[in-house]
Amino acid sequence: MEYNPKHRRRTRETKAYNNNTFLNSREARNLRVQCEIMEPGIRLDRLGVDNMITFFGSARTKPDQQSYKDAYSLAYKLGEWTLKHAPTTGISSGGGPGIMEATNKGAFDSGAKSIGMGISLPFEQHNNEYISNDLDFVFHYFFTRKYWCVYLSKAYVMMPGGVGTMDELFEVLTLIQTEKIKINKPIVLFNKDFWKKTVNFHRMIDQGTISESDLDLFEYHDSVDTAYDYIISNIQLT
Repeated sequence: MEYNPKHRRRTRETKAYNNNTFLNSREARNLRVQCEIMEPGIRLDRLGVDNMITFFGSARTKPDQQSYKDAYSLAYKLGEWTLKHAPTTGISSGGGPGIMEATNKGAFDSGAKSIGMGISLPFEQHNNEYISNDLDFVFHYFFTRKYWCVYLSKAYVMMPGGVGTMDELFEVLTLIQTEKIKINKPIVLFNKDFWKKTVNFHRMIDQGTISESDLDLFEYHDSVDTAYDYIISNIQLT
């Protein structure tokens, strides 16, 4: 049969970097991870964010609970402080509901940079509405999200929380204890009664699994004002 170009089926060529089937494949996972490591840093730099103060805490906390109110008030006060003394510092949370929403709401209402490091989960809704324009991040991988929650942060506020909050607390403590983080970063364990009943650090000391000096890595606080004073007196910004 004589060749007729009109009979040839034409397909549109797809460049590899536009091939969504490939990009979402198992084989391209390393590329997706790399994107989640690189893109947030580029965006934060473009938007003038050099440092963060990060809050962790339960997604299940309701607006009428004291922990929600305390997170809001502390984020608001720290947000006001950043506007006057550290304009390249943002107030950050995991981007979701509960304590994260309270944090972003406090930062947003203060006029500070309100950052949400969210994650896509099958059982949790999208990021809260109190995140500044273009500072609304959504991660697929927990470890890349946690990297950005920790990397630029110069202080950490640990509000009452569940398994995720415990993971984040011990990640930060491990990095500081092992000197992977070398500069002083104040850590507030807010709500002394909750933390002392939930994590028995003294039992670890008695068992010889941590040193008594490890208790110097953080402070318990019950007051928004004392937590605020502790953070701004000890924070080291770049």
